[in-house]
Amino acid sequence: QVQLVESGGGLVQPGGSLRLSCAPSESIFRFYAMNWYRQAPGKQRELVATITGGGSTNYADSVKIRFTISRDNDKNTVYLQMSSLKPEDTAVYYCNAQSPTSEYWGQGTQVTVSS
Repeated sequence: QVQLVESGGGLVQPGGSLRLSCAPSESIFRFYAMNWYRQAPGKQRELVATITGGGSTNYADSVKIRFTISRDNDKNTVYLQMSSLKPEDTAVYYCNAQSPTSEYWGQGTQVTVSS
């Protein structure tokens, strides 16, 4: 069973920055896409950002320009750099990995944007 270990969440003031990390227990090359989702209280889980095995990226309109997804193949880790954070970015953020036959989820990390 693949495990995705997330880290980097926390409390930050509006306008601040955080970087989330996601480290799969298997080679990152196994997955054709790595994603970050988030779920705010009372809302559905939404796709925030995607990076493919070829390095292509895609973002939700609400986070474009402010968030950057990247991958470090040597460290076998995917990152979500979040800048200019807003209170509406408050949510549990989940890492997701997609392989040809399955998908896997991390346990989630809380991001709270508040003054």
